[in-house]
Amino acid sequence: MKAKMLPPGTIYLPDFVTAKEEHEIVGALDAGEWNAEMKRRVQHFGWRYDYRARAVTADAFLGALPDWLSPVCARLEGETEFGRRPDQMIANEYLPGQGISAHVDCVPCFADRVASLSLLSACEMQFRHGASGENRALLLEPRALLILTGAARYDWTHEIPARRTDTIDGEKRPRERRVSMTFRNVLRGG
Repeated sequence: MKAKMLPPGTIYLPDFVTAKEEHEIVGALDAGEWNAEMKRRVQHFGWRYDYRARAVTADAFLGALPDWLSPVCARLEGETEFGRRPDQMIANEYLPGQGISAHVDCVPCFADRVASLSLLSACEMQFRHGASGENRALLLEPRALLILTGAARYDWTHEIPARRTDTIDGEKRPRERRVSMTFRNVLRGG
């Protein structure tokens, strides 16, 4: 999708990490413990987000982000419009047929920029403007970084439809295992 077609405040950076880095990151995640209490498996780093309460409480601090995330965090801080080093990351694993419903990342919980790094498989992300209902879509390629700021962060929902294929330019593309890493900064008291 062309930049002018993305919701205002959306930054899309293809090939943010190399294939080697992607392999190392997924290996580090798979060496950890995936939590399967939801429809998809997740891992929390920095702070645990409570999906039911839609909150991050003071007792949810898990510790500093692991060292293996440092290169990505430094790049986010220094080479993008993310602005500062993140203190929270959630890894989500999506198998074919899994997705995440339309949402805006918790406004009182997280700062004004949210970044998502897509790994392993492409998929379509859909955006919907809250007031107008306008829809837009973006193909998230493996190793690409998406940053949501401004209107894209607050006025548009984003979702990954739960399906096994995406139709891109008239061609059906099967989904494979996909891992997304969402980087944020926690607002204390959020």
